Amino acid sequence: MEALQNLGISLGYLIVQIINFAVMFWVLKKWAYPPIMDMLEKRRQIIAKGLEDARIAAEARANAEKEAEKILAEARAKASQIVREASERAEAVAREIKAEAEAEAAKIREEGVEAAKAERERILRELRSQVAMLAIAAAQKLIGEALDEKRQHQLLNEFFSGVKDGKVTILDDAEDLPADEAEVISALPLTDEEKEVIIKDLLAKVGKEVKVTFKVDPSIMGGLVIRIGDKVLDGSVSGQLQELRESLV
Repeated sequence: MEALQNLGISLGYLIVQIINFAVMFWVLKKWAYPPIMDMLEKRRQIIAKGLEDARIAAEARANAEKEAEKILAEARAKASQIVREASERAEAVAREIKAEAEAEAAKIREEGVEAAKAERERILRELRSQVAMLAIAAAQKLIGEALDEKRQHQLLNEFFSGVKDGKVTILDDAEDLPADEAEVISALPLTDEEKEVIIKDLLAKVGKEVKVTFKVDPSIMGGLVIRIGDKVLDGSVSGQLQELRESLV
């Protein structure tokens, strides 16, 4: 007590202050502290929830970005595939169009060649009759008398077709002829009857079916040239003239 008085502290005042502090502490603990703690706890929970929500949102955003990037990558790949397929289709269509155009051009050229060939043969067929009349007139003038009309035509047909008395003259002595295909060349187009005789004689000589093609070449002048395999049977007028020239040299 005396010590407190020496320090200038009043015992009664100290007791009152202690009581006041105890009362205030009790009041604060009873009514103020719990609400404050509750508020702090709620605040803590709100902050924690906010942080959790932020974390979840960040994860969701990251996942969304990954998904978006995946979708974009798939879209780019799909677009690239579409472009590639479209390019391939365009190239295929271009190739088809080019092939069709080339085929059409080839067809037109072939038709043109065939048409020109047909026109040439038509002109040569017409020319055959004109040549026949000129030849008959020349023969009559040469021998000084008129030939029987039937005989005239017979001689001219033999001259141009190489067929005499229903036979192909250059096949008479032909032996060991290769088979399969034969090309018959005449100075002027042959009649169907003359072609039949030639095919029949070739079949008889070869002994089996032969594919025969006919070609017109005015340069041989008359008679026939038959190419069969590696053999050439030349009964043409131009060939006979060549042999005559060679024999006179």
